[in-house]
Amino acid sequence: MKSENTMTNRINRFHPLFSCLLLALLGVSTSAQTSAPPAQTSAATPGNFVDITAKSGVIFNGQASHTATKYLIETMGSGVALFDYDNDGRLDIFFANGAPLKDPEPKGSVPQKTDSKYWNRLFHQKKDGTFEDVTEKSGLKGVGYGMGVAVGDFDNDGYEDLYVTAYGGNKLYHNNGNGTFTDVTEQSGTAGPTTPGQTWSTSAAWVDLDNDGLLDLVVLRYVKWDFEDVWCGEHREGYRSYCHPDIFPAIAPLVFHNDGKGHFTESAAKMGLDKPGKGLGIAIADFDRDGKVDLVIANDSMLEFLYRNKGDGNFEEVGLNAEIAVDGDGRTYAGMGVDFQDYDNDGLPDLLITNLANQKYALYRNNGDGSFTYDSYSSGVGGMTLLHSGWGIHFLDYDNDGLKDLLIAQGHDLDTIELNFPQLRYKEPMLLAHNTGKGFVDVSAQSGSVFHQAWTGRGMAIGDIDNDGRIDAVVSTNGGPAYVLRNETATTNHWLTLNLIGHRSNRDAIGAEIKLTTASGSQYVTVSTAGSYLSSGDKRAHFGLGAATAAKSIQIHWPSGLIQTLDNVRADQILTVDEPTTSPAK
Repeated sequence: MKSENTMTNRINRFHPLFSCLLLALLGVSTSAQTSAPPAQTSAATPGNFVDITAKSGVIFNGQASHTATKYLIETMGSGVALFDYDNDGRLDIFFANGAPLKDPEPKGSVPQKTDSKYWNRLFHQKKDGTFEDVTEKSGLKGVGYGMGVAVGDFDNDGYEDLYVTAYGGNKLYHNNGNGTFTDVTEQSGTAGPTTPGQTWSTSAAWVDLDNDGLLDLVVLRYVKWDFEDVWCGEHREGYRSYCHPDIFPAIAPLVFHNDGKGHFTESAAKMGLDKPGKGLGIAIADFDRDGKVDLVIANDSMLEFLYRNKGDGNFEEVGLNAEIAVDGDGRTYAGMGVDFQDYDNDGLPDLLITNLANQKYALYRNNGDGSFTYDSYSSGVGGMTLLHSGWGIHFLDYDNDGLKDLLIAQGHDLDTIELNFPQLRYKEPMLLAHNTGKGFVDVSAQSGSVFHQAWTGRGMAIGDIDNDGRIDAVVSTNGGPAYVLRNETATTNHWLTLNLIGHRSNRDAIGAEIKLTTASGSQYVTVSTAGSYLSSGDKRAHFGLGAATAAKSIQIHWPSGLIQTLDNVRADQILTVDEPTTSPAK
């Protein structure tokens, strides 16, 4: 590890000499504000997202505990979850939170939550749509320097459980069904290593890796890292910066296989999921249409990973062959947030990975032959994101027209970025991009005042908080407040939300694939609570139906292999669908 690593080394990945030419070619302004949209802007429908944080009663300030020593962990922020923990039909909110750091912090130490302001927080949604803080009652105060959260019903008892990652101790919390959670980390075997330098976990995903009806757990780790006084920055200028991840070794994820008896076995090596990475985001989908769920991992400043499920309990990493490991120029980038859904309605899940400014968010269109095409340029995503840094991300249909749009939380990781790159910003507005069917158009400037506010955005979870058929969002920031954003987009379009209940499959139906067809065509959703960055979203599958007042047909491919078909389902409702316990009659 070299203490002479400089600010220039920290941002060498930006290729500034090339960026000027690329800016000119793309017609992108050198200001850090949202770039000018392509010519089809007039055909795009703006949204309307409203900040209801204050009136909702959600008061949360993430504690990054910034120090003069500038430990890398201070830049990462923490995650958020939207989930219904008490089964009352209303989404609740959970935030992971940091812990105090000494300046400097002794090597080998584990930060502890010494005050209530460092607690993780659980907010219960009341009948009137406001939230109440129930953290203390719930037992979810947490330990360590919190990072990510993953939601899943690991024991199939009908109540959503939580896995919370942290530097210094991951925790599995069992939902008792009475508003409280029990820490079952030790007896379940899901704590992970306690060796200093190997405890920094980030995003996690619940997914049934072997289709046995039980959710397994994939936990990413960032780098081999400990508290050390390493100087990174410009000595001659007299300021210090956060270190580039290149100076820290990669580390393999943890994979906990569920035995159905309340215990998990770490099986990363056994399942072929142990390739060392610098994992920050994880998402799931069946990219090659073989009926088996696959995994994508967003890695920071190295190759991105795509794990193909071989169907025999093993996985193989195929990122390079599938052409998602690097960008369109063959370069690595700072992979952070990720989503894995079908944005062009061709039945093939596509992939978007966010990264840092001067890199362009990486959109990969699924070709259907096991490979992807880097689509950032032709889709418009490259031009609108070149000067921005993205973290939490989701495909979502904010205007219910039947096409998945993009919502992205933004902000750089370097608080000194403007000293060397005055065209970039540390704090940035969020990005909303409308899917026109021929590409994406930046509609942020026309979609509400929240898109004119600069934040250090990090985690983001989406879901229909008020059950009105429009997808809302909750965003966390690095060392700052959280925001609850209600989607008030004016539209006459219809919608349908499906809440799948597995019986032969895992109860959350995670990994199920849904094909919904109207007179205008078909669209597809993979059921998941993973994706984004450090966060966990509503497991319910949302579809915009456009002008259609009903879905002509809905075909559900359950993880168990069962295929269920529903006909003529009326729009504008939240429909619970139970998996058949026997194969449907043909």
